[in-house]
Amino acid sequence: MKITLKVSAVAVMMALAGQAAAEDAAFWLKDGQDALAAAKKLYPNTRKAKNVILFVGDGMGVSTVTAARILEGQLKGQDGERNKLGFETLPYLALSKTYSSNQQTSDSAPTMTAMVTGVKTNDGVISVDSRVANGDRDNSKVQAAKLATILELAEQNGRSTGVVSTARITHATPAATYAHTSARDWESDNNVPAGSEVKDIASQLIDNFGAGGIGDGIEVVLGGGRSRFLPNTVDDPENAGRKGDRRDGRNLTQEYVSKFGGKFVWNQAQFDAINPANTNRLLGLFERSHMQYEHDRAGDTGKEPSLAQMTGKAVDILKKNPKGFFLMVEAGRIDHGHHANNAYRALTDTIALSDAVKEALSKVDLNDTLIIVTADHSHTMTIGGYPQRGNPILGKVTVDGKLTKATDGNPYTTISYANGKGYYLTCLVRMSTTSQHVRVVSKT
Repeated sequence: MKITLKVSAVAVMMALAGQAAAEDAAFWLKDGQDALAAAKKLYPNTRKAKNVILFVGDGMGVSTVTAARILEGQLKGQDGERNKLGFETLPYLALSKTYSSNQQTSDSAPTMTAMVTGVKTNDGVISVDSRVANGDRDNSKVQAAKLATILELAEQNGRSTGVVSTARITHATPAATYAHTSARDWESDNNVPAGSEVKDIASQLIDNFGAGGIGDGIEVVLGGGRSRFLPNTVDDPENAGRKGDRRDGRNLTQEYVSKFGGKFVWNQAQFDAINPANTNRLLGLFERSHMQYEHDRAGDTGKEPSLAQMTGKAVDILKKNPKGFFLMVEAGRIDHGHHANNAYRALTDTIALSDAVKEALSKVDLNDTLIIVTADHSHTMTIGGYPQRGNPILGKVTVDGKLTKATDGNPYTTISYANGKGYYLTCLVRMSTTSQHVRVVSKT
């Protein structure tokens, strides 16, 4: 693995040659005193926030943040352990309990529902309370159990709103901001079972807002999931031979433009051509399904913007509203990387989220803007062993340049996954078995 080898040479040199001398007792005492002095100067901002930006790293638990922090530093040829991601510079830190009404380990639907409505609910349901079970086909129950979301409240209050994600816009986390359903998988009408009158998630992006709905429509929507918005008679603009997914004949991209007076884009060039100064509404759907991992964006056929680029353009459009705005930004593919046991892609997408936070911080005034960076749940990725300081975070555990071996006599990586054969065979990963139930992964 070329990246690992390059990191190893720099990191080990730093660890062994420079740090031991520099990080003496006086260094650490001063480090602690500086941190205390900075904390004593910190005073809460008691002003009322005009703008709110909610960043969600899907599946970004504590171990993911730790590993991504180290990887970012090492890729820069710096001290990974003392590196800070963009959101780690924010002043306040807290932990949350992510259980749902009926799960110890939650999926993204109830956890995001809790974040945007304040109410815990059942697995698989989106922005409805726990009276509704996953997959309930009775629309009257869904309507009776609807919960007001922070995006809907912002729309009612005349604020501008935006949803940005590297996942499908109809996926659970972004969907929870604007849709209400008993099944997170009912993303297009093609997914809703026969006999159910529950509206699919994509149609709710149009139907729940504007005339006959709430507010005047979501101003910015950027992400993946294009097939859920196109009818099955329309060719996909990027993927030759592929068509939309909808059976009802609705072209929701056209409906967004006609109903809300917005613009629709599907590739990087069109996105780049959008001028926030003269654009008030923008729908961008850059993939049929999820957007590319950050590492793979360069190879995309139509090219697509980064999470930071989407965040920056969204803020520029939304902040024109003097009443303020609400923006949700999700790094959705962190979760997918972990599901595939692909630590490299999960961590580089976490770094992409860090870059998006930095971009937002450069464009807003924290005196009137509340920025929250959180995760909906964690993952089975663990950090173990006793690797030496500066050891490549994606590499094998070494001490004094020698591989550490497990009780079975084999070396092992610092990062491992505790979900056994939970990987997708189609992913570009290389697996090494460290025990019967634990697999570790590195980028090919």
